[in-house]
Amino acid sequence: MNAQTERLRLAGGAGVIEALRDTPPDGLPWRGTAVIAHPHPLFGGTMDNKVVQTLARAFIQCGWTAIRFNFRGVGGSEGAHDGGAGEVEDMISLVGQVAPAGPLGLAGFSFGSFVASQVAARMWAQRPVDQLVLVGTAASRFSVATLPPEAHERTLVIHGEQDDTVPLSAVFDWARPQSLPVTVVPGGGHFFHGQLPLLKSLVVRHLR
Repeated sequence: MNAQTERLRLAGGAGVIEALRDTPPDGLPWRGTAVIAHPHPLFGGTMDNKVVQTLARAFIQCGWTAIRFNFRGVGGSEGAHDGGAGEVEDMISLVGQVAPAGPLGLAGFSFGSFVASQVAARMWAQRPVDQLVLVGTAASRFSVATLPPEAHERTLVIHGEQDDTVPLSAVFDWARPQSLPVTVVPGGGHFFHGQLPLLKSLVVRHLR
């Protein structure tokens, strides 16, 4: 992403997890560490996905260290896809390694948003999340976690109006029982083609 991007080799349940760390520019007050999860590994999802990079840039611009990583079986990460269970365990393990203390942000896109939601819900009692950003939440395909009520004001859910991978209605079906607001991008598709600057500005506005 930039010349300061640092490559990391972290420990996951199935072996090494490949990750990238980007830090905010000098002079910007440090706000915390954000761990960002990518789309479905079996459909080409990697930490270099454009939406994932956009999320990282938004966090960095707001003073957060951003950690992107490849799920097991992707790129240099060892192991094989585990349907979500192993991926949740890996993300929890990564949080313990790269952000053992201090403010914590979690973010995810598509399958990654399902994983991030599960991590936030699992960790909340011991480690509340300061910022949670879920984009293209895969509510029609996976069991996206119900979030603790105290997480709602710290959570941003963004979905494209015309997402043909995850119908907007499925996200509302997940969000409605929680009274959790959803930010809808008019005309937006699953990958936000042509709308990544808008996506970034929405995340920056939330983080600030």
